[in-house]
Amino acid sequence: MWLNNIETHWQSWPRLARVALAVLLGLVASLGQAPFGLPLASLVGFVAGFALLTFSQSPSKAFRVGWQFGLGYFALTMQWLVSPFLVEAESHAWMAPFAVFFMAAGLALFWGAAFAAARRINPFALVVTMPLMELLRAYLFSGFPWGMPAYGTVDRVLGQGAAHVGSHGLNFVFLLIAACTFIALLGGPRRALASIGAVLGVALLWPLPDASTVTEPSIGTIRLIQPNAPQRQKWDPDFMPIIFDRALALTASEGSPDLIVWPETSLPSILSRGEPSIQEISKAAGDAPVFFGANRLENLMFFNAAVLMDGQGVLGQTYDKHHLVPFGEYIPFGELLSRFGIHGMAASQGQGFTAGVGPKLIDLGPLGRALPLICYEAVFPQDVFAAPERPDFLLQITNDAWFGTFSGPHQHLVQSRMRSIEHGLPMVRAANTGISALIDEKGRVLNALPLNEAGFLDVELPRPAPATLYSNTGDIPIGLILTCALLGLWIRRHRNSN
Repeated sequence: MWLNNIETHWQSWPRLARVALAVLLGLVASLGQAPFGLPLASLVGFVAGFALLTFSQSPSKAFRVGWQFGLGYFALTMQWLVSPFLVEAESHAWMAPFAVFFMAAGLALFWGAAFAAARRINPFALVVTMPLMELLRAYLFSGFPWGMPAYGTVDRVLGQGAAHVGSHGLNFVFLLIAACTFIALLGGPRRALASIGAVLGVALLWPLPDASTVTEPSIGTIRLIQPNAPQRQKWDPDFMPIIFDRALALTASEGSPDLIVWPETSLPSILSRGEPSIQEISKAAGDAPVFFGANRLENLMFFNAAVLMDGQGVLGQTYDKHHLVPFGEYIPFGELLSRFGIHGMAASQGQGFTAGVGPKLIDLGPLGRALPLICYEAVFPQDVFAAPERPDFLLQITNDAWFGTFSGPHQHLVQSRMRSIEHGLPMVRAANTGISALIDEKGRVLNALPLNEAGFLDVELPRPAPATLYSNTGDIPIGLILTCALLGLWIRRHRNSN
């Protein structure tokens, strides 16, 4: 068999060459992620991943090759982590390569465990073990499901399946397509059935048609403000007035929006001391309410907040970000580590933020009720599902200047789009440096401002689709299905071994 020949050559290679190939194949698998958006290349990488697992002669060796494969995948996917360390390059640039390596190495541990568990049962059990590990990655240690394989399908027919099974269910389907492709290439009695599965799976990776307009009557007009403040200048006293005046001018542009949305932390002072700035925003907005991001101080606790100001300049509903960024907005064991001068990179004046109480809907009158998501919160499927009631649309404000210009902002946008697909809800997204966008209920970008350009966008808010299956069930069903499948495979192996 051709696979045996390849395995023989593989085992004869020097160890370093085998490690390099596993890492390289992980890099190929990551090409489904933005800005590349090549799910077929990603599929090839995961098919090769099944071959690597098949070549592994023990669970320990499978763990190593899975970790190496994951290291390549996450090193390219997470390369944007260099960017935060370049904001103050003179102090922090030396840490950037270590941050990327250790983050990739840590995330790859989940994939190493998936490979090892699958090797104990059957190499094709990876179809179950890897989605289970991705599910754990989304929840353990506050969770970090950035760059899941499913996100490479957001522009494809398959991506629409997130409305039924969520992103974690799509991870399973994508791995199943890779497994069918690998079995079809192997030959043998199951080749015909696997070939049908592979062909159908590849067909599901066909691109979706573009959508450029709202086809039904809109609910209202929302103006998205993108001031384009580089992170190095955002809190610089010399540049703050310039950036704020730019945002005011964009707000006062011609038009009659029903709501104006400013990005995350766009108020140039703490909320309690921001009355002069707030009145300037109200004057520029006219009669339109404004939803803006600000740092808020209460009882010596900092909150990353979003505030709704009505058409008369009166502050009303407030939402505090509840899912904070570890090592960005707070440091685990922060009180202890602060004694050594270690603080969150995005924390106000070096002090960590406090988490809000949880998801909250904002009543916007005729526009309906919105679920605010501040920056990183759009990465988590469970954060949208945890809303107290189903909103009419999603409202994300973010500052993606931290994420650089190559991949980070594009990947963040993709994950925001997947939240819309999962719940059948449109999203309006105001980002400091971009990409500000209107996203429809199918996750398609209807209108957007380019990255790193100042401007505003008046968008017509679409109506939500009916509640999706995933919006009613969340991750529990796919978690139970994967767990039961793994248990069934384990029992079958145990019986066969006896």
